[in-house]
Amino acid sequence: MNQPVNLNKHDEHDKHGEPDPGRPPADAGPDAAPGAVTAADPRLLVREEGLAGYLGEFRRRLASGDLGSLPVIIGLIVIAVVFQSLNANFLSAENLSRIAVAMVATGMMAVGIIFVLLLGEIDLSVGAVSGVSGAVVAVLSVTHGVNEWLAILAAVGGGALIGALHGFFFARIGAPAFAVTLAGLLFWQGFMLQLLGENGTINLDGEGVVGRLTTYYFTDVAAAYGLAAVAVAVYLLSGLADSRRRAAAGIPSRPPADVALRTVALAVVAFAAAHVLNQYKGLPLALVLFLAALVITDFTLRRTAYGRKIFALGGSVEASRRAGINVTAVRISVFAIAGTFAAIGGLFWASKIAAANQSAGAGELLMNVIAAAVIGGTSLFGGRGRTWNALLGVMVIVSIQYGLALEGIKPPVQFMITGGVLLATVVIDSLTRRTRRTAGRA
Repeated sequence: MNQPVNLNKHDEHDKHGEPDPGRPPADAGPDAAPGAVTAADPRLLVREEGLAGYLGEFRRRLASGDLGSLPVIIGLIVIAVVFQSLNANFLSAENLSRIAVAMVATGMMAVGIIFVLLLGEIDLSVGAVSGVSGAVVAVLSVTHGVNEWLAILAAVGGGALIGALHGFFFARIGAPAFAVTLAGLLFWQGFMLQLLGENGTINLDGEGVVGRLTTYYFTDVAAAYGLAAVAVAVYLLSGLADSRRRAAAGIPSRPPADVALRTVALAVVAFAAAHVLNQYKGLPLALVLFLAALVITDFTLRRTAYGRKIFALGGSVEASRRAGINVTAVRISVFAIAGTFAAIGGLFWASKIAAANQSAGAGELLMNVIAAAVIGGTSLFGGRGRTWNALLGVMVIVSIQYGLALEGIKPPVQFMITGGVLLATVVIDSLTRRTRRTAGRA
């Protein structure tokens, strides 16, 4: 039988660059044979080299096509500069606050679609499911007088069940996800129209739970600054704790200077955002809920066994099956997550217009959701992405929309520009994937 070969050349040498075959590594375990080696995270080895290591790694990543979030961040800077030069109100506190609230509905739905994209699949039904969610809440709470919290639970639970049903046909029956969710798009769109009845519109109470999702602000300045402080403190403490655990295990850890530098960068962004929001109405509840969703889902994907199974499936279904992963269960659960977040996004859309109507979930919503995920950096080919990509992508889309609206440019042109940005992102994704494959990193 062929023996596995260690291809990590960093692990064959000690910190002085000389081989040390006689000493087992500290993290190899008590039963490790003399000369045994274990894989060390190359990112942490780079961090130990300081600034020179970062620069070298940055050049290697660019050469291999691993651009990360760099194109999106550059794009946001360009968008801000261009639209601010055209209209001085673009970077005003009021406009930025409105952008922050407007991006939540699409962003929530994009979080769910990212789970599906990580499998290398697609869900075309999320727009229709969001419309069903708003209709369910309106019919139950307004027409039938059901407690609004129960109506919300029914809507979100219904979204999860719809997603799981789609996942069942895909994972258990073997039907293509594209065909299943396309059928779902048509079916649930019709179901929503049936729920709303002949009138087609049910107005919601603007002071109710759903109504206040996009209208409630924490007006006390301490709320925004407090959230920024908590975020920075949690990031710092988690970074230091991770470094201590790695150091205790005898494996390369992130230097304290690295943790401090990243914490300072986060603090600058967080407190600047808090300052801007406090210049208008304060911290929007919608933004708080969106950030909470991003933190929870990012932790799920990056820090749990379930998240690793999703990435494994995106890399190779057959290899995942041979590794003992329940492929069917994971696939169904991922589509259930997409349905859940589609339903949550539908609640924010209903809150935005204080109604459930026949146009909910239609138009360009589906394309914007997929575009937000892809523009943010999630690969259409599966296996690569983070839920934070939803934040970056939806910021690009909504910023373009609001910037063009300030200039009085009509929606048709907005659609064309958004489509062009999406095409450019897909092309970049395809080219970088080809480059990574050539460099052996795909």
